[in-house]
This record gives sequence, C-alpha cells and structure tokens, in this order.
Amino acid sequence: MKKKSKRYQEALKLVDKSKTYSIEEAIETLKNMPHAKYDETLEVSCQVNIDPKQTDQAVRGSVVLPNGTGKKVKIIVFCEPEKEQAAKESGADFLGTNELVDKIMKEGWFDFDVCIATPGMMKVVSKLGKVLGPRGLMPSPKSGTVTENISYAIGEAKRGKIDFRMDKASCIYVGIGKISFSKEKLIENAKAFVDALSTAKPASVKGEFVKSIYLSTTISPSVRLSI
Repeated sequence: MKKKSKRYQEALKLVDKSKTYSIEEAIETLKNMPHAKYDETLEVSCQVNIDPKQTDQAVRGSVVLPNGTGKKVKIIVFCEPEKEQAAKESGADFLGTNELVDKIMKEGWFDFDVCIATPGMMKVVSKLGKVLGPRGLMPSPKSGTVTENISYAIGEAKRGKIDFRMDKASCIYVGIGKISFSKEKLIENAKAFVDALSTAKPASVKGEFVKSIYLSTTISPSVRLSI
C-alpha cells in the first residue's frame, strides 16, 4: 500500500471521521488543510440509493454553478454550416461535422470538455456514442446539449454548467470549483449541486435517496456531509 504524503497526513488530522459536517464546516475544514502548489479542485463524491440495473431509475442532471468551476471550458459543436458563425461568436472552440467525427475516432482526440449538437446532426454524432458515452461527453436533450439554440447552450457551459450522472456502482463524482475560491463562493456552488441532486431523484425511488456524500479536494482526505 502506497504511503500517504506528509501533507496528506497533516490534513487528515483536521478531519473527525466519526462526524458528519455541514457544508459550511466541511469547506472551512478543507480550506484550512495544507494544499498542493497547484489550485486543487473541490470535488463531490456521493452514493445514491439506486439499483443501477433499473434503467428507469438512472440518475442524471445538470446545474449551472453560481460561481463557475474555475476551469476554462473547451466546447465542441456539431451543427449545420449556416449555424457555425453564430456558434463561433458565442464561444465555441471547435466546429464541424464528419471531419470532427473522424478526428475523434481515428486520432483519439478528446481535447474538449463539452460536446453540443443540433438535433439534425445527431445522426452523425451517434457514431461517437461508444467513445463519448463512457466519458460523459455524449450530447443529450436531457442535459440541454442537443438543441437548436446552440448559443444558449454554449453560454450555459461557459457560465459553469456541469452535468452529473450515476455510474455502474450508483456513485456520482463532480468538481464544483477551485479551493482558491472564497469560502462563500464554494458554499454557494456546493448548495447548488446538492439542490440539483435532490431534484434528480427518480419518482419511483422511495425513502432515502442519497446514502452518503463527501467533499474533498483533488488530493485531500474526504469529509462526510450531513444534508
């Protein structure tokens, strides 16, 4: 087993493993920890009370974080030629159709964070399902990334929209800001995500929905939340 770093050991002393923390307490604890030389991401990891085999109970959603993610978002857009100028003016980083599909499929190119497509382009984009799906990058009407209103979707992504989805172990992992953000901004972002997660509860699920939820930075110990 790999030995934990001195920094991690020092950070661990600040965490009471027998306690569940409020969002405010958790973020204050994480900000007081010794950090790496780079700006670490504040991360949420949670497990939901869902049987992943039940397709009608799949958990997914999106939320625009009030204070953004702190990350420059690269956006790829699949749209008709007549819509490319508007997409470019709205902030799209890459535009195209079949040539972009070939670049992704043949070159293994994934230098983007968000993929947006018009409904008319989904026949082309569907070829990428097996490679974009596992990475959480496949455009979807539910997440607002399959749309005629390309400019709006790009604007949402640039403002800090994140998508989340349950994996095969009924877990969800997302980044919700940088540890350099003020405590107030991180609290706002965390509460926005928790609210969005609650809204994503399938109607067929009864009783407890979120089994556990933790906050951590990229390389810190995790702090369990009480929500």
